[in-house]
Amino acid sequence: LDTLEKWVTEIFSEIPNNGLPKPSFGHLTQPFDTPEFHKLYRVVPIRKVHSLSITWALPPQEQYYRVKPLHYISWLVGHEGKGSVLSFLRKKFWALALYGGNGETGFEQNSTYSIFSISVTLTDEGYKHFYEVAHVVFQYVKMLQKRGPDKRVWEEIQKIEANEFHYQEQTDPVDYVESLCENMQLFQKEDFLTGDQLLFEYKPEV
Repeated sequence: LDTLEKWVTEIFSEIPNNGLPKPSFGHLTQPFDTPEFHKLYRVVPIRKVHSLSITWALPPQEQYYRVKPLHYISWLVGHEGKGSVLSFLRKKFWALALYGGNGETGFEQNSTYSIFSISVTLTDEGYKHFYEVAHVVFQYVKMLQKRGPDKRVWEEIQKIEANEFHYQEQTDPVDYVESLCENMQLFQKEDFLTGDQLLFEYKPEV
């Protein structure tokens, strides 16, 4: 560690600190508030696959990294057990897989907006009924909205993420350093190592 610290000090102390704050684009709100965003687009795929993607543009959520509200919603949307969207769609032979979520960095989450997407891999029969599939997805989201947050579910996610964090495999050192440098731009100092993985605070209003 002493050697590594010496190397880092030698190399990075040469970089001047201009004392400027991190740039913020928070004043550029609602970038997707255009007629083009509220449309259905049909794209012909290269591979033989049917996929339905529904995308919402939300207010920026990065300041809520200790709560991770989008992670909570994606957990429920992506659930595959009894009573889930995917379970219902599979019984109809309309879908093979379903994924919902937000990448939590870069294009999907920043100081201007956050993206939340739900993607459904459809069967040939599901493609014929994609309007109904979309309707089911919206019904499920509406149900979650009516029920409101569930602390038991949030704590379950918190425990699972904590276990995965504590027992994760060692990553490539270069990738790990790159990840930490990115975290330093996003989180408080005490959360550099954990802010992108762990859930810290249950705040149902968020």
